[in-house]
Amino acid sequence: MSMDKQDWQANVRYWVKDLLIITLGSGCFALGLNYFIIANRLAEGGLTGIALIVHYLLGWPVGITYMVMNIPLFFFGWRLLGSEFAWKTLAGTMMVSFAVDITGHWQHPMPDDLLLAALYGGVAMGLGLGLIFLAGGSSAGADIVARVVNRRWGWPIGRVLLMIDVVVIALVGLIFGQAIAMYTLVAVFVASRVIDFVQEGAYRAKAVMIISDCSEEIAREVVEKLERGATLFGARGAYTKLERQVLYCVISRAELVRLKSLVYGVDPRAFMIVQEAYEVLGEGFRDWRR
Repeated sequence: MSMDKQDWQANVRYWVKDLLIITLGSGCFALGLNYFIIANRLAEGGLTGIALIVHYLLGWPVGITYMVMNIPLFFFGWRLLGSEFAWKTLAGTMMVSFAVDITGHWQHPMPDDLLLAALYGGVAMGLGLGLIFLAGGSSAGADIVARVVNRRWGWPIGRVLLMIDVVVIALVGLIFGQAIAMYTLVAVFVASRVIDFVQEGAYRAKAVMIISDCSEEIAREVVEKLERGATLFGARGAYTKLERQVLYCVISRAELVRLKSLVYGVDPRAFMIVQEAYEVLGEGFRDWRR
């Protein structure tokens, strides 16, 4: 089998996998929107929130309205983020719009507990959008703007969406009242947290710096017993003026306790700094294509 054919088959598998994830995410989003948010006359942020406002005031279908409003943003995303993202965004937008309208009768009114409805709705919609983003797509709307900001400045997508959503929710408050706006804000905040967790939570790791007189021995232990890579680089203490080697390695969260035990067994006086690594790409961690 030629390498070109292998690459083509690999690309097909990635695309099929991504489309399945986008489909699943669209269903989760639609379920949360209809079953909890629309059923309880709550709203949403971003372009979805505007589509809901139009739906409540004029009775227009949410999915179709959402699709029509996304057309200019779709071309905006195509130019800035490339054709692959644009195609996946088109797939996400169409699937979300279709899923929202086809599941419109799946509603669970909870008039006596709007807070619970907001929480459930936020979790379901955040999970859906997180899966869509994870597959490299978008449901368009404010998501395109959030991805552009994320790509250029590294801001978390959920946080950017939250900032945009606040503006739309303020409009919701003016039209439907402060109580609806507050419950909607809860749903949007929960969704933004779930989005970040889905995108980053499963791939978080620990970045560790170890300063020791036995750095090379510790490095051997890390490589042999933890089967992780490690990097040594020189450093000089500002107070002691002593030259030492600093060991840097990235491990999974489950390996942190083993690493601490390993380091203590070699050098109980070692200085160890543990930091959160929100995303790690490469061998032993997340594949670059996902």
